[in-house]
Amino acid sequence: MTDLLTSIQTALDLPRMPIPCNGDGALPSAFAVTELACASIAVAGQAVSELLHQQTGDMPAVAVDRRLASFWFSTSLRPIGWQVPPLWDPVAGDYATRDGWIRLHTNAPHHRAAAERVLGACADRAAMAAKVAQWASTDLEQAVVDAQGCAAEMRSWAQWQQHPQGLAVDAEPLVHFIAQTDEHRAEWQGSIARPLAGIKVLDLTRVLAGPTASRLLAGLGANVLRIDPPSWNEPGVVPEMTVGKHCARLDLQTPADRAVFEGLLQDADILLHGYRADALEHLGFGVERRRQLAPGLIDVCLNAYGWSGPWQNRRGFDSLVQMSSGIAEAGQRWKHSDKPTPLPVQALDHATGYLMAASAIRLLTERLAKGRGGLARLSLARTAKLLVEHGQGSDEPLRGEDVQDQDSALEHTAWGPARRLRVPVQISGVAVRWDLPATELGSHSAQWL
Repeated sequence: MTDLLTSIQTALDLPRMPIPCNGDGALPSAFAVTELACASIAVAGQAVSELLHQQTGDMPAVAVDRRLASFWFSTSLRPIGWQVPPLWDPVAGDYATRDGWIRLHTNAPHHRAAAERVLGACADRAAMAAKVAQWASTDLEQAVVDAQGCAAEMRSWAQWQQHPQGLAVDAEPLVHFIAQTDEHRAEWQGSIARPLAGIKVLDLTRVLAGPTASRLLAGLGANVLRIDPPSWNEPGVVPEMTVGKHCARLDLQTPADRAVFEGLLQDADILLHGYRADALEHLGFGVERRRQLAPGLIDVCLNAYGWSGPWQNRRGFDSLVQMSSGIAEAGQRWKHSDKPTPLPVQALDHATGYLMAASAIRLLTERLAKGRGGLARLSLARTAKLLVEHGQGSDEPLRGEDVQDQDSALEHTAWGPARRLRVPVQISGVAVRWDLPATELGSHSAQWL
């Protein structure tokens, strides 16, 4: 883990120091997925420790459990007497083309509709496979993207390194901090047990990466309000990701809801968003407008393919970035398989989420010291580069999960009782816990509670 940890600490301007990652084994992968899990969770803990050091003079110790970190990169929720809905739409997945492979991401109804505008209506995977097989990979990828859908041709790492977007991502930092000169905000201090108590987090993120960040911030005591569009749903991940959060809906295309959003933003300390790079600008909430509404705002933003280059505004998800950046192709060779082999978990999402949380905490620490806000930009593609460049994975198996890995507390979610796995990071004196059970999107009103 040392090289990965050092790289991330450098990106976050954290002291380069060892952080224990206790345990043995690793998720089987062509790449060091468990090491990435340990390192990204460790730096989030280190960021909390540095924040508390600034406030109290004490530096809490940080340690990570290797097995729990690996398990949390899949799912932390263990339902009792009920099941989480399937993660994937029936036709989502990898398909052989005329000259290679492509992945279609159809979980959102409008993304499936986009794919079917190009390929025709498909009742099942067999029908989709027959249509995809008639296309060349590059042509189909572009056609689906042009239809406002989500697709990724399988490329090798060498091909990605020569691709204009791969070249653009190579030139970007893992975390791009942009200093602001906003006016001073009121003093604030949490407690050691709940370091982010009193901090308001406005969460505009979807699916996994951003919600991973806001889940951790909520676990540290922050008041997290998640905002979704009126019809958006992601049933396969909502029970995993809404714990600790209030969840409301707003339509930013309507004047009344825009006014509500502006009021929420004015009171927010941290804004997390994972829209495409130009999406908030098109809605009239670009960087300058956000700064006008919320001087001193900590603005942490994520996209799939990076913040420069021809694909900076392209729709994307973890599984698509794995296809584009050579991860799935390397996995295929590693496993001696006849089809793309992704990582065993959606590690780009989870790791980037913890880096987003760490970035927000670093900017909060900076604001306390200098009285100004700040902006951080991260991308799944840049996290993919970090993983690929830090070498091969391991075949050493993790010890299987057992009941001792679960927290003793029962969580009464909107779907039924469940337990969470124990938190994978320990920060001395800090209670990482969630005060609200997981709930459906839109369960709360759009107001700070």
